[in-house]
Amino acid sequence: MIGVGSDTAILKVAKEVFVIESNAIMQLGSLLTSDFEDAINQIINCKGKVIISGMGKSGIIGKKIAATFASTGTSSFFMHPGEAYHGDLGMISPADIFVAISRSGETEEMLQLIPFLRENNNIIISITGEPGSTLAKNSHFHLNVHVDKEACPLQLAPTASTTATLAMGDALAVVLMKQRNFKQENFARLHPGGSLGKKLLTKVEDVMVADNLPIVKKEDDIKKVIQVITSSSLGQAVVVENNKISGIISDGDLRRAMTRSEESFFKIKAQDIMTINPKIISKGTMFSEAEELMLQNKINSLLVTDNGKLAGIVQIYGLNAKQVN
Repeated sequence: MIGVGSDTAILKVAKEVFVIESNAIMQLGSLLTSDFEDAINQIINCKGKVIISGMGKSGIIGKKIAATFASTGTSSFFMHPGEAYHGDLGMISPADIFVAISRSGETEEMLQLIPFLRENNNIIISITGEPGSTLAKNSHFHLNVHVDKEACPLQLAPTASTTATLAMGDALAVVLMKQRNFKQENFARLHPGGSLGKKLLTKVEDVMVADNLPIVKKEDDIKKVIQVITSSSLGQAVVVENNKISGIISDGDLRRAMTRSEESFFKIKAQDIMTINPKIISKGTMFSEAEELMLQNKINSLLVTDNGKLAGIVQIYGLNAKQVN
């Protein structure tokens, strides 16, 4: 077995890390100043992009913050300060806001960019743990992420400080989302490949069954109804008269009718067992709305209409027999 100490000692250390890092986050609220509000307003009114930069672990956190910004409505990208000093500064326009991350506020690679940023008229927002540092003093707005101690027992590896910085970045992103009234639909548009994007961008007409619909008339006998339902994989028949939907007949309707009317079952007509006023939805509706409607009503399909006429049937799966009436 590799390592020393009992499981209890191991878990104790892990819990100490959680306490230290959670305390670091909890105290951030007391460190907020008007600079946070001013930084938010500057970003809201920014005509360019928000460029995030940092060295080492701060850079890794910066990449995550930039990615969160970009996916939640704030145009942003990460720039390595070393690469910036060797040519990438040409990517920065005067309209851009520069967010510099440095735990000490004295990172050489960050400080050497200040003269250019000043000359280029860029707004500088710094995120450091030292309000009196060179970087903080040379920024337009400073966000304090000071921590009393790192989780690292040697007080060397950035741990609580990087957690605090990440939380500050999330605070910026969330406030910006609320200020911009950023909604699920906006998020989905920026994440078309994700499950949420597909769900929120998909319309009913994109997933409905539109061909060979199981249609019967009111006067059709039960044999015709059974034949139509059996030939379809949708488990139902739609009763249509004069291009208007009159009702719907499900497998359940057939079973219940057979139970009630064993001797006269084959004398039944479609209109005798159809459910009138079935749930319908327009083909241009978002599928997420259709899915919610089906879940609320404990049904697994909806009739889809186009200008009042039957256009298709949309279904969801995963509802068990107890959920579907």
